[in-house]
Amino acid sequence: MQQYLSLVREILRNGEERKDRTGTGTISIFGAQRKYDLCEGFPLVTTKKVNLQNIIAELLWFLSGSTNINEKLERLNGKSLHEITKIWDDWADKQGELGPVYGYQWRKWKTYDGKFIDQIQNAIDMIRHNPSSRRILVNAWNVADIDKMALPPCHMFFQFYVINGRLDCQLYQRSADVALGVPYNIASYAVLMHMIAEECNLEAGIFTHTTGDTHIYLNHIEGLKLQLTRKPHVLPKIKIAKKAFWDLKLDDFTLENYEYDPFIKFEIAV
Repeated sequence: MQQYLSLVREILRNGEERKDRTGTGTISIFGAQRKYDLCEGFPLVTTKKVNLQNIIAELLWFLSGSTNINEKLERLNGKSLHEITKIWDDWADKQGELGPVYGYQWRKWKTYDGKFIDQIQNAIDMIRHNPSSRRILVNAWNVADIDKMALPPCHMFFQFYVINGRLDCQLYQRSADVALGVPYNIASYAVLMHMIAEECNLEAGIFTHTTGDTHIYLNHIEGLKLQLTRKPHVLPKIKIAKKAFWDLKLDDFTLENYEYDPFIKFEIAV
């Protein structure tokens, strides 16, 4: 994960102090890009421990179309997202509801005539039947729904690209919390790429991560400096059960040969 560490170095070297919505303060750069070749291994940060199960649980929650952290889901082995990870707890209301966030937009984008569009299924269908299309896109930034969301989407827009039996993906992320969020975002989209590639008889290829406001919170600087003193380990591998895309559950994913350095606690800015 030298690409990730190089991003940290770039911000520490070139970032400028900037106020932010949370009041914590950041140093940031605007407009960054890193590429991760999934053929070289699964892109999970190794200079600190990262819990991949939490990342996959969140992704499967998105893919279910759910917007409530207390909803028990078959894809989560009958558990709710809240029972597995507290990642969304700070934004949910007392009933666990978040409004029309990622999963809703991905699976149930509402049209003017009251119908719904399943963007994920549409993308899979286009990859299968029209792989040269330049319109294989999924968009979470629904302007009409932003004010109804507990948190507007940070990773907001992604595009698939099929070439020579390989599935590539580029994500545009408007706001990137480099210490906490970015390792999760990289791993989450890598899992999604593997899932869709398997469904469409392709190899998972290159993930391009493009970020807008790319920032380090001021209270994360020391932890990231500690990470930079550590030497990255060989990337792990991910193994996914041979099932149809929509049948995959949390226990169908196995991470192999994950070597990592000790966990570093970063406070979340709400």
